[in-house]
Amino acid sequence: MKHAWRLYAEMLNRHLPEAEFSVWFPSDDTLPPGGVGPEHYAGILWTGCNLTIYHSGEARVTCQIEFAARSYEAGTPGFGTCWGVQMAAVSAGGEVRPNPKGREMGVARKIRLTPEGLAHPMFEGKPAVYGGFISHLDEITQLPPGAVLLASNDFTHVQAVEVKHKNGVFWATQYHPEYDLHEMARLITAREPKLLPEGFFRDHEDLAQYVEKLETLHRDPDRKDLRWQLDMDDDVLSDDVRQVEFRNWIHKIVLPRAARG
Repeated sequence: MKHAWRLYAEMLNRHLPEAEFSVWFPSDDTLPPGGVGPEHYAGILWTGCNLTIYHSGEARVTCQIEFAARSYEAGTPGFGTCWGVQMAAVSAGGEVRPNPKGREMGVARKIRLTPEGLAHPMFEGKPAVYGGFISHLDEITQLPPGAVLLASNDFTHVQAVEVKHKNGVFWATQYHPEYDLHEMARLITAREPKLLPEGFFRDHEDLAQYVEKLETLHRDPDRKDLRWQLDMDDDVLSDDVRQVEFRNWIHKIVLPRAARG
């Protein structure tokens, strides 16, 4: 299973091959490396994370919230998924809490664009209803001032959001456009000790059979039988459709801002 930063690096290289980037982690001594401020970057990308954002006594959490707040002040645009959407909200004054429905895992079903989402440049080229790879326990329970709800489903109210705060803008999703079937299969395998007690699978064999179907469809995305059995279409299987949000962020926010100098 690839680390979260590697998935983002591959997505960035796919849509902007000439991009240069730095990678930093919550455990690094300085955030980001060398103490460079957010104004140094054309954009800030926020991956998934195993930390919990409402643990306010955790220094690894608070330093990231502070950096996101500085990014808003600097006017550096942000894009993020999972932890990223929670960071977009909390650093601008919103709230995140555990989802009372528990874990949303695998594929988020029937994500629906709101009227605002249907008209938003983030979703240009996206179906009005779609699925997305997902793995989370927490959710945004209060949007900050300046936020617009763009997508939702029956499990998690805030599936996508735009936050305009101070001088900055942050586009983010609870689901993971950076994942593919293979990486989700690996994640499900790694999370087996959690998923079995939570009732996602009857036993190890049940999980293994599901994972094998995911891997097989990843190798052969035209398998009609597996598409039907797994209820997956191009909104999940095609990079071009699944990563619309990120591509639009690059071309509608980052590159025009860079061109203005």
